Amino acid sequence: MWIPTEHEKYGVVLASFRGTVQHGLPLEIGDTVQILEKCEGWYRGFILKNPNVKGIFPCSYIHLKNAVVKNKGQFETVIPVEDSVITEMTSTLREWGAMWKQLYVKNEGDLFHRLWHVMNEILDLRRQVLVGHLTHDRMKDVKQHITARLDWGNEQLCLDLVPRREFSMVDPDEISVTELYRLMEHRHRKKETATPASTHHLFVHVKSLMSANLGEELEVFFHIYDGRENRPLSERFFVRLNKNGLPKWPEKTERQCTLFVDLGSSDLRKDVYIVVHIIRIGRMGAGEKKNTCSVQYRRPFGCAVVSIADLLTADSKDDHLLKVYACNTEIEWYQIHENIIRKANSRYNLSGSNTGLAVALQLLHGDIDQLRREYMGLFTRGVCITKKLGFSDIIMPGEMRNDLYMTLEKGEFEKGGKSVARNVEITVYVLDADGQILKGYVAAGSGEPGTDEYHSLVLYHNNSPRWAEQIKLPIPVDMFRGSHVRFEFRHCSTKDKGEKKLFGYSFVPLMQEDGRTLPDGTHELIIHKCEENASLADCSRYLKLPYSKANLPTNSLTLKGNKESFWITSFLCSTKLTQNGDMLDLLKWRAHPERINDSLSKLKEIDGSEIVKFLQDTLDTLFGILDESSQRYSLKVFDSLVHIINLLQDSKFQHFKPVMDTYIESHFAGALSYRDLIKVLKWYVDRIVEAEHQDHIQQVLKASDYIFKYIIQSRRLFSLATGGQNEEEFRACILELFMSIRFFLSQESKGISPVTQTQAVFLRTFPAIYSELLKFFTVRDVAGFVRETLASLPAVVQADSPLEAVKLQCISKTVESQLYINPESRCILLPVVLRVLHTCLQEQRDLVMCARIFTSMLSLIKKEENGTVEPAVSEEVELIVESLLEVLLRTILEISNRPQPAGPAMRLQFQDVTGEFVACLLALLRHMSDKHYQKLLQAYSSKDDLRDFLLHVFTVFRILIRPEMFPKDWTVMRLVTNNVIITTVLYLSDALRKNFLNDKFDYKVWDSYFYLSVIFINQPCLQLESFSPSKRKKILEKYGDMRVMMGCEIFSMWQNLGEHKLNFIPAMIGPFLEVTLVPQPDLRNVMIPIFHDMMDWEQRRSGNFKQVEAKLIDKLDSLMSEGKGDETYRELFNSIIPLFGPYPSLLKKIERETWRESGISLIATVTRLMERLLDYRDCMKLGEVDGKKIGCTVSLLNFYKTELNKEEMYIRYIHKLYELHLKAQNYTEASYTLLLYDELLEWSDRPLREFLNYPMQSEWQRKEYLHLTIIQNFDRGKCWENGIILCRELADQYESYYDYRNLSKMRMMEASLYDKIMDQQRLEPEFFRVGFYGKKFPFFLRNKEFVCRGHDYERLEAFQQRMLNEFPHAIAMQHVNQPDQTIYQADAQYLQIYAVTPIPESQDVLQRDGVPDNIKSFYKFNHIWKFRYDRPFHKGTKDKENEFKSLWVERTTLTLVQSLPGISRWFEVEKRELVEVSPLENAIEVIENKNLQLRTLITQCQSRQMQNINPLTMCLNGVIDAAVNGGLARYQEAFFVKDYIMNHPEDGDKIGRLRELMFEQAHILEYGLAVHEKYVPQDMRPLHKKLVDQFHLMKSSLGIQEFPAYVRASPVPFTNGSPRTYRNSVPSIISPDAGRGVARRSYPAVNRYSSSSLSSQASNEVSNITGQSESSDEVFNMQPSPSTSSLSSNHSASPNVTSSAPSSARGSPQMAEKHKHSRENACLSPRERPVSAIFSNPLDPAQRAPAHQIGDTTLPRSDPNLSAPDKASSTKNTRPQSPGPMSRSPQKTAMPPFTPSPTECQSTSLVSNSPVLSGSYSSGISSLSRCSVSEASGTELPAGDHLPHPLPPPAPLPNSISGSSDEPIRRENKTPPPYSVYERNNPRRPVPLPHSLSIPPQTDPPALPPKPHQIRTGSMKLDGNADPRVPRPRPLPRKVSQL
Repeated sequence: MWIPTEHEKYGVVLASFRGTVQHGLPLEIGDTVQILEKCEGWYRGFILKNPNVKGIFPCSYIHLKNAVVKNKGQFETVIPVEDSVITEMTSTLREWGAMWKQLYVKNEGDLFHRLWHVMNEILDLRRQVLVGHLTHDRMKDVKQHITARLDWGNEQLCLDLVPRREFSMVDPDEISVTELYRLMEHRHRKKETATPASTHHLFVHVKSLMSANLGEELEVFFHIYDGRENRPLSERFFVRLNKNGLPKWPEKTERQCTLFVDLGSSDLRKDVYIVVHIIRIGRMGAGEKKNTCSVQYRRPFGCAVVSIADLLTADSKDDHLLKVYACNTEIEWYQIHENIIRKANSRYNLSGSNTGLAVALQLLHGDIDQLRREYMGLFTRGVCITKKLGFSDIIMPGEMRNDLYMTLEKGEFEKGGKSVARNVEITVYVLDADGQILKGYVAAGSGEPGTDEYHSLVLYHNNSPRWAEQIKLPIPVDMFRGSHVRFEFRHCSTKDKGEKKLFGYSFVPLMQEDGRTLPDGTHELIIHKCEENASLADCSRYLKLPYSKANLPTNSLTLKGNKESFWITSFLCSTKLTQNGDMLDLLKWRAHPERINDSLSKLKEIDGSEIVKFLQDTLDTLFGILDESSQRYSLKVFDSLVHIINLLQDSKFQHFKPVMDTYIESHFAGALSYRDLIKVLKWYVDRIVEAEHQDHIQQVLKASDYIFKYIIQSRRLFSLATGGQNEEEFRACILELFMSIRFFLSQESKGISPVTQTQAVFLRTFPAIYSELLKFFTVRDVAGFVRETLASLPAVVQADSPLEAVKLQCISKTVESQLYINPESRCILLPVVLRVLHTCLQEQRDLVMCARIFTSMLSLIKKEENGTVEPAVSEEVELIVESLLEVLLRTILEISNRPQPAGPAMRLQFQDVTGEFVACLLALLRHMSDKHYQKLLQAYSSKDDLRDFLLHVFTVFRILIRPEMFPKDWTVMRLVTNNVIITTVLYLSDALRKNFLNDKFDYKVWDSYFYLSVIFINQPCLQLESFSPSKRKKILEKYGDMRVMMGCEIFSMWQNLGEHKLNFIPAMIGPFLEVTLVPQPDLRNVMIPIFHDMMDWEQRRSGNFKQVEAKLIDKLDSLMSEGKGDETYRELFNSIIPLFGPYPSLLKKIERETWRESGISLIATVTRLMERLLDYRDCMKLGEVDGKKIGCTVSLLNFYKTELNKEEMYIRYIHKLYELHLKAQNYTEASYTLLLYDELLEWSDRPLREFLNYPMQSEWQRKEYLHLTIIQNFDRGKCWENGIILCRELADQYESYYDYRNLSKMRMMEASLYDKIMDQQRLEPEFFRVGFYGKKFPFFLRNKEFVCRGHDYERLEAFQQRMLNEFPHAIAMQHVNQPDQTIYQADAQYLQIYAVTPIPESQDVLQRDGVPDNIKSFYKFNHIWKFRYDRPFHKGTKDKENEFKSLWVERTTLTLVQSLPGISRWFEVEKRELVEVSPLENAIEVIENKNLQLRTLITQCQSRQMQNINPLTMCLNGVIDAAVNGGLARYQEAFFVKDYIMNHPEDGDKIGRLRELMFEQAHILEYGLAVHEKYVPQDMRPLHKKLVDQFHLMKSSLGIQEFPAYVRASPVPFTNGSPRTYRNSVPSIISPDAGRGVARRSYPAVNRYSSSSLSSQASNEVSNITGQSESSDEVFNMQPSPSTSSLSSNHSASPNVTSSAPSSARGSPQMAEKHKHSRENACLSPRERPVSAIFSNPLDPAQRAPAHQIGDTTLPRSDPNLSAPDKASSTKNTRPQSPGPMSRSPQKTAMPPFTPSPTECQSTSLVSNSPVLSGSYSSGISSLSRCSVSEASGTELPAGDHLPHPLPPPAPLPNSISGSSDEPIRRENKTPPPYSVYERNNPRRPVPLPHSLSIPPQTDPPALPPKPHQIRTGSMKLDGNADPRVPRPRPLPRKVSQL
């Protein structure tokens, strides 16, 4: 049976549990669970992070923890009872864990690893805390470390700042808002600026000395040196090195490492150095040979210097190699470091090229205790402390130090009868009063223990040596008296014995008779002569002698005449001994009573450090004098006391204040002193007004706090001693004293007078007296004192008076004092404080101080634990509200709107004061109850005042909601703010309803209210959806969803408005819409009915709701582009499904109305707009690809244009799209986009306002600017033809205004564009069809198909990859079939991509013979509406022997909504057409295409466009090999058999056509082989021979012995047309360029060909040609028959003539084998195979001439109805212009472009064999022009290039005129203009024919050859007018809708 648990409520999972049992709850190790019930070893409960799922789990898997249960029962919550730091750590680590993994995913490796280390560190620290074995101090340290790391991690992960007090998180409900603000501010400041440490320390670790000439032991001395004052700052650190330059005691780290402590901030400057002196111990001369002498001397070695400033930049312990310098002469040794610093190079040099001292140096910051904690390893391992010379900047009480430093400066010695100077060594001893040497009290420096004696340096042969060696004598204080230091001087001989001979000594006593120590400074000591045998053992003998030349007796002439002297400098650093005689005199006042007056006077002159050393003794002395002779010395003692108290105000001695406090509490014994102190203090106060000089009085008042301490303590001692006698007398004295104080405070004075300054001084110290007064007086009495004292200040004070600021400081300290904390005193003091605050806030001065006072006041107001408020507290709140609320609101308004001051410090202060006032306002409002609000609102008698108050409140609340009000990580503070705001708004909304409705309606207040509500709901900090689940849960538990609360309030207030709602329509539509875009279902359900209401009221008022609609759409656009709204929102607007919540959906409400139709229409429009806007918003997110953004923008732009007709929005999106195109470098698309705006403008002078980035200008100017911009972009996109049209339009405008300057520029620009067309290369783009299937795609793509223009060089594979990158979740479909409904409805993304072939519109240009390929290439790939792709399939049973029998092709034609290119790189498919191509038709197309390819390759080979002959070789090989091995035979088997012909009688014409094509192919092959033979290299001759042999086999297999006449005459294939319409196809062009656009012939073909055939077989022709002409290309081009001329087709250069394959497969004959589909298909290139994107596709039926047009307009070759001249005339007038040689556009084939000379066209042999040489030139083009055309061919074209109209066949020139005149003739036909951007009507001048294309005149026109079929456009005109067949170029549509 399951029993609810009592104590087992909370636990942690110890091991993972799979939950496989029934009702089992799966658990992961580390999860926390809440337990509800228990049953026989099982618990039932839930995981805290997912409380909705409950289940059972074993008890043994759970570790129980103590917890507190709140709200016992069904909704109980469990809070674990553990340290709050542990709780925070656990929850924070869980939150970090998820984010940490995301860092890895985002590739933020650095933060990932750092966070990982910190998390591990926190876990280790957490273990230490949980174990519970830490000491209190250690626990504190650990918690500090934990919180520091938690804060660091939160900051790095952009999480919230956590307010803490003593390491624990603070509940914002349990403390005042002002206190919360202070905590947040403190933590924020701490995070922003780390306070710089005032104390610094230098760590030094000596590693080694590297030098080539070592061999002796070394002593290394470090000290810190001030280069500015030329003095050492520290004592010396001493390290001994062995002969190898390594530390002598490596195991003792304290002898190698030191810490130079207590460096002040002023010491870290550039001219402070670390100086190193190195001394060697050994022989006198460094290079002396070893001898028997074992005496060693200390000799100079070198010096190194490094600036301390160099270490400031180094964070870690860096190793430094210091250069060691030696002085040139030993005389300079004492100042070598100064020379190095000054860089006096002449005085020192490097001691060796590779001599260096290796040391580690590091600066550490903070006090020494902090360092001990942070660098524990350093201190535990051992480091010696090197002290500063003198005390540190701050002297701490209790610091014990007694160090005497002596520096051996210099000596002056006589020669002593020697010829050379002496080598002097000094030995130093310290002796006590008995003459015994003190052991171990002579130290060369820290690092080495003290010794009994010290030996100085020896400077070689120097009678005036300067040593400058510092030694330290740490002698105990008790040994100082009677001790002295003795210096013995010895001459060191350099002879063999090396003896040291004593020749004199000096001494100096350490303390004088009167107890003063040796004074600091330099002392010149007397050198007393003495011999070695003279005994120095008895010191009493020489101590009687004078020691210093300064204190020689006047009669001692002998000593005065002594020239020998020795100088030392002494410096005492002692906390116990003094060198000051006046100090000693004062302390010994009883011994010399007569000196008391002088001693007290001299006290002020004594150094402060001397006074604080003897602080207690000095104070005892002063009060002793006062007790014994108060009458005489009371004033002097009082002044001395004041001096000492003020001395402790100095920062250097401020730490001695506790010493004085301790003295007052424990040691002070002056029970009678209070009378004298009060009396003297009152005497001073009374003299203030009359006194001229206030300085001393001000000093007295500064010390008044301590004087009062002494007075009160003295009185307490007296009371204790006497049992409380004279109590009243004491009170009276104090009252009198305060009367005097009040009198002097009440004095008014103008300006800044001395009295004013004195008043200010007193006010500064006055609050410190309260605590002392409270020891003797009641709280009310003291509060009365304070109130009366503050009230006595002058009422009217100038604003700039310093007294006003000091008064505020005094009040601030009063409010922060213990006195004010007591509620009894508060009720007395509060009115005074409020009065002052009100005045200051009203005048807007001293705001920082006002904020501080206000904060302190409010932080004292606390609610009881049960939430009730004491009456006194309630009264207090009422007083503050009444006095300050309104002025506080005004202050916040003013400082928020004031411009922020310059300077970071001022700005920071400014922000602080705003934040503090805001915190005060929030605290005050939070303390207000119903009663307070009622009283507040009742206090406003007039409506205007109440209105102003409400407006102020609402405006301030709007300011508080601003994001910049608090730092971004202050979420806790923001939530508290919002909680206060919503509570206040709920109170104030009642006032709004009661006072400002119906006839008293006030729009401004209501508008302000609604506006506040809207921005409140839209705050980022309330959008719970964006928070982590744990954070969301915490907020909901504490505050609920405040957005819903405010939404309900808005709805309630709206319902109250009644007819006044009309005032807010349409103004509030935007703001309310913003609210509904918040993804909170409850809020939406509350808000959406308001829109219904708005529509209803607008309908009533206007009969429609156009205003609502317009505003709704505008606001939707701006909000959605900001990233608001979601799918659910659209459904909420639209769905009929009932939504949860109290309100039905908007659509349901509308359906009940009379105006439902227009309402539903509006909803539908808004929904469709939402769909597009949502897509737009999602696509515009950072990181989305440009293609998606562009597509989405196009969709939205079209919607605004077509459905909403909102021109301004339309234009805005045009420009957004334009910017996207520019960014993506889609310059052509950018031009088309900007053209949309250009089209909306006219060439008028109408002024246009400033809009977007356009200035105010006329419409003409803007249109001109747009034209120029568009031309520039067309130029960059290489779409020059479109740019030309715009140039012309602009030129017309300039011409009409006679602006010839700009007209000239425009014509030049137009000319440059023409040049670019002819000269520059253009890449041919690929086109791809993309299908987007599945519900996961954005709306504008979903279940739609598009055709996309690829980027330059982009092939199918690259395009597919790009699309998959753009849609990473999409699945690529591997087939081309149309998907079924399951794919359409799938909750996924499917992409179907394959290449498609464009079908050009401008066939007229493409069919013309003379148009260069550079021009044609534009029309092939621009303004394309239709595309096609083919899919092969087998119909019926597949014949395994011959698959061609059943191989059908399914051809799909796609029509787009707009042509490509356009405003986008892709457009949607509007229409699909599907036809099936039969196997026979497919075979015809395949062979046609192969023939075209062969022709092109042969032509290119002849005209030398090919670099090598390989492509032709491979193509010939492929075709011949396939034909021999059954390729063509398969077609014969399939279609030429009797069965097929019987079963398909309708295919007779087609079978004839196939046979014709096969013969034609054989003829072309024969010709190709002839050409191949001419150019084939020697090494490929065997292959050629094999091809020739195989060709003969092929001919025989086809049954060809002799080519029929029609083949020899014109082996030209049909163009790629629809297989369904070939019955009416037109005959082919018989011209050298026929392959470019070849039209179909009618069937049967044989009888329609004339006898103009070759007179012999092609092989014979070629042999003749090669024997008689210069080059085979000449011969080939001179072929008169259509069969040879048609070989020049450039169509066949494209192996993708009918294919949708990517152009990576184009023009690559070598690929034919690679894609072999079957053995029979081996002859086909990849583009010719019948599979979309892999196999070739025949031309679309749409590309062919329509049947009705061809049927009745084609003519036979010989029309019997026309006479010869008519025929000639007809042909002449209708022929197209002659082409000429021109440059090629870039090819995608393997063959290079070429341009042969147009004159290489002469052959006699061939002409003589031709029976048609007598034909008229007018019936065709000349051989010259034909030759040119033939040579110009060779650029591949896609399948859509075939021309619907035939062009006349060429006629060869007679031999006699084949090379005749080049005279140009003018053509009647005009060259078609480029693809137009607009329909233009400008007249065009006739263009003269280029010289190279000129046709020579003929006298006797030759006979007409048979004419090809011609398509007529209406009736054929026979006059001399322009060719009616040449249509006008199709212009680019004017309007976007047609694009």
